[in-house]
Amino acid sequence: MTNKHPITECIETQLQGYLNDLKGTPPNDIYQMVLAVVEKPMLELVMQHAKQNQSLAAQYLGINRNTLHKKLVEHQLLK
Repeated sequence: MTNKHPITECIETQLQGYLNDLKGTPPNDIYQMVLAVVEKPMLELVMQHAKQNQSLAAQYLGINRNTLHKKLVEHQLLK
């Protein structure tokens, strides 16, 4: 028995529901769909936790500050 992280279980459950709802229709662009759904709220919460400090948020995320800035622009999260 594997101990899964609760976030993993949530994503698996929701993705399985999505695939079941397709009722045999081939899925399309699942990778981008999941990334878009997960990435934006993650960035919002981490930025709040870092008090809008991009350098600190990038450190929390384990990514380069320039990469974070690009993602914030993509998701229209800059104030």
